Amino acid sequence: MANLMEATTNQQFEDFLTKAGKCLTVVHFQAAWAPQCGQMNEVMAELAKEHADTTFVKLEAEAVPEVSDKYDIASVPTFLFFKGGEKVDRLDGANAPELTKKVQRLAVTGSPGGAAESTTTDLNQRLKKLINAAPCMLFMKGSSQEPRCGFSRQIVGLLKEHSIQFSSFDILSDEEVRQGLKTYSNWPTYPQLYVNGELVGGLDIVKELAESGELENTCPKAVTLEHRLKTIINQSPVMLFMKGNKDAAKCGFSRQTLEILNGTGVDYDTFDILQDEEVRQGLKTYSNWPTYPQLYVKGDLIGGLDILKELKESGDLVSVLKGES
Repeated sequence: MANLMEATTNQQFEDFLTKAGKCLTVVHFQAAWAPQCGQMNEVMAELAKEHADTTFVKLEAEAVPEVSDKYDIASVPTFLFFKGGEKVDRLDGANAPELTKKVQRLAVTGSPGGAAESTTTDLNQRLKKLINAAPCMLFMKGSSQEPRCGFSRQIVGLLKEHSIQFSSFDILSDEEVRQGLKTYSNWPTYPQLYVNGELVGGLDIVKELAESGELENTCPKAVTLEHRLKTIINQSPVMLFMKGNKDAAKCGFSRQTLEILNGTGVDYDTFDILQDEEVRQGLKTYSNWPTYPQLYVKGDLIGGLDILKELKESGDLVSVLKGES
C-alpha cells in the first residue's frame, strides 16, 4: 500500500515527514514482541485504505532510539500525529476507536482558513461534549486510579474524601484536548474541575471550597446505580449497550447488531459494557434482560439481536428506532 510505510532510521523518519508536507502523517511506535502492536497495525492498514492522503508509518521504537527519546516514547504502542513536520497530537496505548477518531479529525483538508475554522468548531463541540460528559468532570494528568502529577493526586484525594461523584479525562492521552481546553476555558493550568458544564477551577479553588464546607454544595454527591443507568440509557434517543463500540465491535452479536443499525440510516450512540463492570452487571437486573447487546429507544428497552432481526424482517425497524411505534 503506497501510503503505509516503515521507517528503520532517523533519516527515513524525517524524509517521510518532509514528503507528507501539510498532509497528516501517523507514526506508530511499535515493538515486535508486543501483540497489541500487531493488532493496531491491522487497524492502521484499514485506515490507510480509507485515507489515501494520509501517510502511515511503522517505526520499531527500540531500533530508532533517537526518535523515541526525542518524543518521550515510554511504552508501545504509541501513535504520534504530524502535520507540516510538527507534532499535533498523540495517542498512548492500543485504542483502535480513538485512533480512528483522531485520524478522521486530523485528516481535514482544504483551504487553510476554512479548514482551521472547521477544525476549531469541531474541537469546541468536542470539548463541550467532554465537559458535559458527567455532572462533575475532572480534567487531569492520569486517571483517578493513577494520577500522574502531585496536583492531580491532591484534587482526586479531596473529591474522594468528600464523597464527590466525578468522572475524569486524562489530558496526557490527547494533546488536542490538553491545549484546546486552556483556550476554551481561559484557564492555563491543570487539573480543571467542571460542574454541570461550568468551570469551577483548579486545585487551589477546590481546596478553598473544601475548607469552607462549600464543596459538597458545589459538586454532586455520589449517585445511585439506578440513577446512573437511567442517565446513560437516556444519553441518546437510540442507545446500544454492547461489547466494544460503534467503531470496533468485540463480539459477533454486537457486530451483527451494528450492521443492522448502520443499514437503517438512523443515528445512535453506543456504550461499551466491557469498560464498566458496574453498568454491565447492573443493567441486566435493571432491564430484566440477561444478555448483550441491548437496544433502548427513548429510554425503553427494545431488546437484543434476535428482536432487531425480527423487526428488520417485518419492516418495522426504522419506525421503532424513530419512536413512531
